[in-house]
Amino acid sequence: MSDSSRDTAEGAGWGAAELGTYKRLMPHKVEKISWLDPRMLWAARNGVLASWFGDPTGRTRSRWVAQRTAAGAPADKVIRRDDPDRFSFLVIGDTGEGDDPQYAVVPGLLKTGQDTRFAVIASDVIYPVGSADDYGTKFFRPYQDYQAPIYAIPGNHDWYEDLGAFMRVFCDDAPPLPREPAPRPPSRAWLRSLLWHRPRKGDGQRLAEHGKLRSADVQRAVQPGPYWAIDAGPVRIVGIDTGLLGTLDAEQGAWLREVSKDPRPKILITGSPLYVDGEHHPCAIEGGGTVDEIVRDPAHRYVAAIGGDIHNYQRYPVQVHGRTIQYVVAGGGGAFMHATHTIPRVDIANVTEKEFRCYPLRGDSLAFYSTLYGRRLRLRRFFTLTEAEASAVVAERLGIPLTRAQQTTARLTWRTRLVAGLLGAGRRPDRTARFRLPVRKIYTQLFSPSSATYSPPFFKCFLRLDVTPETVRLRCYAATGSRAQEVDPPVEDEVTIPLN
Repeated sequence: MSDSSRDTAEGAGWGAAELGTYKRLMPHKVEKISWLDPRMLWAARNGVLASWFGDPTGRTRSRWVAQRTAAGAPADKVIRRDDPDRFSFLVIGDTGEGDDPQYAVVPGLLKTGQDTRFAVIASDVIYPVGSADDYGTKFFRPYQDYQAPIYAIPGNHDWYEDLGAFMRVFCDDAPPLPREPAPRPPSRAWLRSLLWHRPRKGDGQRLAEHGKLRSADVQRAVQPGPYWAIDAGPVRIVGIDTGLLGTLDAEQGAWLREVSKDPRPKILITGSPLYVDGEHHPCAIEGGGTVDEIVRDPAHRYVAAIGGDIHNYQRYPVQVHGRTIQYVVAGGGGAFMHATHTIPRVDIANVTEKEFRCYPLRGDSLAFYSTLYGRRLRLRRFFTLTEAEASAVVAERLGIPLTRAQQTTARLTWRTRLVAGLLGAGRRPDRTARFRLPVRKIYTQLFSPSSATYSPPFFKCFLRLDVTPETVRLRCYAATGSRAQEVDPPVEDEVTIPLN
């Protein structure tokens, strides 16, 4: 097995000697998403409108589910497979930007996943707004050689066009929902309806043609709706749809409580992670309760909760009622990278830095962002930190040992410390706090092009889960874009989860 980022800088993809072969898989012309483009921001406005004027996705979701049930989908929304007691599957989150980082994941995923029974996409299948026209280059083409079904749960970006394209692709070509009467003016719902983004006329005319790229019988996957459960071998995998704002409607919440009563051990797949960036987000259910209350109930036997939405990897082994539930963030499947160096020193639910894992490592994240800001602001000599400098200053600011095994401490200067403070490393309160650049929320929403690069290292990842009657072995594999990690994808994290 090749070195990982925890072993060497080369294992992280720094100084890659040879580019991977992923470019051969890409179309000749690639549209690069720019969130600095006002037209793009306007098209992706529905999340903001939902937060201002009320979220309509619960009602829309109920209509989709009712349509699928009337068409013959199982009322309990359970996909019953014939997998053996020992099998493997993949999880990949936040995939569809259709550019170099997404395609860089594919060679390693195909090699590592060649014997897996199916894959699950956890959140945001298609960027920027889930359009049917984007599925050709952002779903069917990259995964055309994966010879197994792919199931999916939608993310907020898939909801920006009311989930129409998602339902066509994953739910047996579900027809569009009938248009509802416009709300009466003046009201918040009426104003929201006036501003709401809807699909372009003629969107998805080539969808059937694109679908031929994944039309083999072994690739066929039909879902009962945007949320579902899969009975596979000895486990039940439960996928929930957290919509635009990261919550569950009452109808889906009632279904989740019912489907969780099954006696099998369970793995939750969710669009919004329950533990992320050192914080707990239990995910509210309309009418009362939370998703995490259901996950923590010992009678429901959840052993892991895997969420997308945040574009990196994190793992929190949380002790609940004398057992361990693995809370995982797995959104590194292709979209721009969310920083990990801004994650504060972890101390939550008895999970400390000793138990916490993330990828990319915080030092690699800081080095990555320092290079990007140096380039965007044309201050390369000031901003750019080497991976050794970045790792050393993160360790100092968080009070943690160096993570990389074969690493010596770099000399820290005033410039190194200032850049780390400006870029939010460790979020430690200090005199540079008021001057920090928008690395996290504002950066994600407005300046993502500064975190999208088209040359390695990309710091992308996917999960492989190997299931037996006794355990689930979860491994996080890296995809850097370099040939070395493409030929032999390194394991960045691994944990064996007991089922009994």
